Amino acid sequence: MHAVVIRDSRLVWEERDDPVPGDTQVLVAVRAAGINSADLVQRMGLYPAPPGWPVDVPGMEMAGEVVAVGRSVRLWAPGDRAMAVVGGGAQAEMAVVDEVDALAVPDGSDWVAAGGFPEAFSTAYDALFTQAGLAMGERVLVSGAAGGVGTAGVQLAAAAGANVTATVRNPAHHAAVRALGADVVVDPGSEGEHGPYDVVLELVGQASLVGVLPHLAQWSRVVVIGVGSGSRMEIDLMQLMTQRIRIGGSTLRSRSRQEKAEVTAAVAAHVLPLLAAGRLSVPIADTYALAKAEAAYERFAAGGKLGKVVLVA
Repeated sequence: MHAVVIRDSRLVWEERDDPVPGDTQVLVAVRAAGINSADLVQRMGLYPAPPGWPVDVPGMEMAGEVVAVGRSVRLWAPGDRAMAVVGGGAQAEMAVVDEVDALAVPDGSDWVAAGGFPEAFSTAYDALFTQAGLAMGERVLVSGAAGGVGTAGVQLAAAAGANVTATVRNPAHHAAVRALGADVVVDPGSEGEHGPYDVVLELVGQASLVGVLPHLAQWSRVVVIGVGSGSRMEIDLMQLMTQRIRIGGSTLRSRSRQEKAEVTAAVAAHVLPLLAAGRLSVPIADTYALAKAEAAYERFAAGGKLGKVVLVA
């Protein structure tokens, strides 16, 4: 097979041995693979793949057809359409995933959408519902809502009956984010006019969160998913105490097999039916051939996009 390979912080397209599925893994012929911020950080040498995953082939999500299965696999068979969050190696013509971490691609979903679905919607669902316990009628803020996780979070929160405020830096994308289900879309820095918030999905980091903290409700929950604007800040602990505020953070990549399986099962039960029914969409900013990954990463890093940048086979 061929794969995207990191060489001295550059991306090259080179031949590699086909991966061999382990006992509980399936081998997937990749049709599409979404790009995520973590991929860019890994290319810089700052976010290594977890043990057991390719150290120099990036990619945390992919979709394609199952072509082979390990001897203990019972959930999948060759020919099945699968998509998944993986520890690495997704940006290649072949990739492996544990059978309990794979999701079935609905019949109505094309490969590009499937390649951009797993990381964004798994991350957003886990943060909003498993960690923050978002409930119907609560007020939720999605900061940096034009990206993959942001557009997923807006849709999932709206589908759950929450009141959604989204911050989006590019005014050209405000209408599109409203169309995804946001009740209010504002420029960053204006979110205080629409609080207080019960739940915050923080995708920007320090520059956003310092302005959000004064506008939290009693018993509010903040889940930090992105820190692109900075990861260090001062927090008034007395505010957390008096308002009973919880602040947490999350990543998916390095979780245990059991933890990843639990996320996958929750997404299969609560999110896939919405996708299959056409109630969710995966906004696509751009697509590139796998062999053109360097250009795709540049497009991702340029910012100002709505939705996902996806590599296609």
